[in-house]
Amino acid sequence: MTDDTPHIDPPCIMVIFGAAGDLTMRKLIPALYNLKKSNLLPDDFAVIGVARAVMNDAEFRKRLNDEMREFATNDIEPEVWQWLEERLYYLSGDFNDDQTFASLKEMTTRIDSERNTQGNYFFYLATAPDYFAPVVQRLGSVELTHEGDNHWRRVVIEKPFGRDLESARKLNQALKQVLDEHQIYRIDHYLGKETVQNILVFRFGNGIFEPIWNRTYIDSVQITAAEKVGVEHRGGYYEEAGALRDMVPNHLLQLVTLTAMEPPVSFKADAVRDEQTKILHAIQCPSTEEAGRRAVRGQYDAGEIDGQPVPAYHSEPNVAPNSAVETFVALKLLIDNWRWADVPFYLRTGKHLAARDTEIAINFRRAPFVLFRDTPVDRLSSNQLVLHIQPDEGITVRFGAKVPGPILKIGAVDMNFDYEDYFGNTPSTGYERLLHDCMMGDATLFQRADQVEAAWSVVAPIQAAWNSEPAPAFPNYKAGTWGPKEADDLLARDGEEWEQTHDIHKGK
Repeated sequence: MTDDTPHIDPPCIMVIFGAAGDLTMRKLIPALYNLKKSNLLPDDFAVIGVARAVMNDAEFRKRLNDEMREFATNDIEPEVWQWLEERLYYLSGDFNDDQTFASLKEMTTRIDSERNTQGNYFFYLATAPDYFAPVVQRLGSVELTHEGDNHWRRVVIEKPFGRDLESARKLNQALKQVLDEHQIYRIDHYLGKETVQNILVFRFGNGIFEPIWNRTYIDSVQITAAEKVGVEHRGGYYEEAGALRDMVPNHLLQLVTLTAMEPPVSFKADAVRDEQTKILHAIQCPSTEEAGRRAVRGQYDAGEIDGQPVPAYHSEPNVAPNSAVETFVALKLLIDNWRWADVPFYLRTGKHLAARDTEIAINFRRAPFVLFRDTPVDRLSSNQLVLHIQPDEGITVRFGAKVPGPILKIGAVDMNFDYEDYFGNTPSTGYERLLHDCMMGDATLFQRADQVEAAWSVVAPIQAAWNSEPAPAFPNYKAGTWGPKEADDLLARDGEEWEQTHDIHKGK
């Protein structure tokens, strides 16, 4: 028998720093609503929003009520929203002001008593990265991070976690002056996607795939995280980050580790994260010169998306007219272990590309051609398995089959599995699973300190290479295309090409 009883979260208070920002409105509150609708939130629950904007509880609730009409993932059920709305509270204050944290302590004590949340708090830092360490230090100074035998305290930290290896180490050290590692939840919303979580089940729970998941059968792996949108209102952030910092040390390398890791001894958090970290340490650390050859950067020019003209990156708000910041990255990685030796992992991500598409394409080695030598078949295509992560979550297997008729011809056949078709549509922001896991104390889908530092170690040679040479002549790709020509050349040197598989899922 399977246990279908919902695992209801324990009583707790969620404190959101930066509660007046987009993340709270677009993702966190809709995610909490979905958790309540799924009967996963405890009745003894409350949310405290903290931000500089001057509001009282009633104004905060009205603002979120208005925003939910736009950002809810499904029709709003009045009784569910009323339940959540009456548990919303607000504190106006500056994150640099000690009084804010003294007031927060008084507020949590009062709400704790009113809502019977049993002293369990988790603090979500939906703030600019500069506030991560100061907020945690001030929480510690008023003993809001202190755990006891009968209550827990946790801190959720958004990306980017540092700008490079050195800054990530300094941030880890600052946090550990106040918190134990088990209290720190470094969040990556990509890991809230069902397909990402299903990678481990798919790999290790199916006897037809587990034995062939290695260099003997797999020729190459491609991981794409493409976006049709540009930087939009995030020009100021992007000028500081760029595509490499924004996407590679977290999202893309997380997908690499889940794809490449050895089977863990259990699904416990540290067992899974141990294996992920081993993969990061096994990724080749090339010289600065070689890293430059294995990495491509691009910046989008004016172009057309869905029939509408869009501006160049350097014409976006809060972007320097002569900016040398990349909006596209393509990489070749090699993993030096027994399972993956000589199997290239190609990664790419970018803004204003031809499609919104995140996927992992596993390309298998071709079968021997000898049987078909005296037939009209001139070549055999490789088999492919594609894990579609967004926007439509599912799995595609591509293989060859005989085309009906008297002449021997082979055509590509696609078998598609779609989550929605089999399991129905579950409205999701991608944060529900992560918030639920944090409340339950399951850190499997959150990054550990050594993972973060190992990921930045992978990126470090590329950063060094790009810092040692001028940027290419930007812009170097038109919006609405698949990036610069140099990204195609990166694979062409290995006799490969990018797989455009976004159009095969669900017959698109």
